[in-house]
Amino acid sequence: MHAFDVLGDPVRRRILELLATGEQTSGAVVTVIQQEFGISQPAVSQHLRVLRENGFASVRAMGTRRLYSVESGPLEEVDAWLDRFRQFWGQRLDALGTELARGKRERRLREEAEEPPVGG
Repeated sequence: MHAFDVLGDPVRRRILELLATGEQTSGAVVTVIQQEFGISQPAVSQHLRVLRENGFASVRAMGTRRLYSVESGPLEEVDAWLDRFRQFWGQRLDALGTELARGKRERRLREEAEEPPVGG
């Protein structure tokens, strides 16, 4: 399965967001996903399996619990693919930064002009 096929599903993206905060038990993941998406425990387990089989997540046993965590490899591949498109939004972000700085400067100058002289 291609990385974007894996990431194209909102449930799997949300699971990765949860795992990005740190290792999670399968039970914790199931609880959040069931609340947010209203799907069954077996359906959540299926999404976890897809993430695991495609290298986005790993699992380790701790007694009877299963602990899931993010694996960075496939995400690094996605990042590398996206890298060729960053030029399109990089220029816009630079322009936004310039406009924000200009607005702050103009606001500061306006406020300084409105202040009464010290000792006056």
